[in-house]
Order: sequence, then C-alpha cells, then structure tokens
Amino acid sequence: SLMNSENPYFITQAQALGAPSVLKFGLEPLPTAYLVIGEGTSAWFVGSARGIPFDKPKIAAAYALAAQFLGMRFVYLEAGSGAKQNVTSEMVKTVRKLFGGFLIVGGGIKDAKTAKQIAAAGADALVIGTLLEKGGKLKKLSEIAKAIQGTKK
Repeated sequence: SLMNSENPYFITQAQALGAPSVLKFGLEPLPTAYLVIGEGTSAWFVGSARGIPFDKPKIAAAYALAAQFLGMRFVYLEAGSGAKQNVTSEMVKTVRKLFGGFLIVGGGIKDAKTAKQIAAAGADALVIGTLLEKGGKLKKLSEIAKAIQGTKK
C-alpha cells in the first residue's frame, strides 16, 4: 500500500483488485507500507505520492506507526530507483524507534559506507537494485555485503 499517495487506487484499490488472485493461488500476503521519500523519482510520479521530505523523519515514523496499527508487518522507505539522495540514517533511526516490524530501505544506496550507516540505524533489508541494473560490479556488491555484516544485533 503506497501510504503517502494522493490517489486512493494505490492505497487500497489495487490491493482489492489483487486480493482474489492472492487467495486463488495460495500466496502469502505480505502487508507492506510503501513510503516514497523525496520527490522527482518514477515511484513518486507514477504513484502520485506526496513525498516525505528527507529532513522530516518524524513524518515517516508517523506513517510507519500508522501502518503497524493497520496490521502491516513491513515498511519500505523508498527514495526511488537511482535516487540522487538516499534515505537518511536519522530517518531510519526515527522510524525504527516506533515501528516494530521489518524495515526495508532503498534508493540512492551506492556504496558500502552508506549501506553500513543505514543498516546500523535499524534497517532490516536494503534495496540496491540500480547498482546492479546499471552494470554494477559484483565486487561493489561484495563490499556492501561485508560492510553490513554484524550491524544487526
């Protein structure tokens, strides 16, 4: 559910359309709040999102807590594919303090240092798709994996 969309289609209608297929095929539903951070990305544009400013971590935390109260077990803080700026460690820490579920962070994570900071701040999973899509080296992926090892308690 794209929680910060201004279009109800992305908040509940698409889910209602897909629910019968989830049931029919016996798929496990993964209740996930998708939160677009910032503006100007494809996810922001296509999803009609009211982007959460990078410097407003309490807004992201409020959305994450609302998602938890609605029964969502996952929150995805998404800066957008190929984002110029990544979700800040401060935002991840602030969300982590309130949200007890599985926290995913993506967009703009291009190096091991950034990945380590975000993981240490409380992210359970990182999405680094653009790095790989644009011909990223396995060496860089290996560096990121090594950097985040041991950041979770």
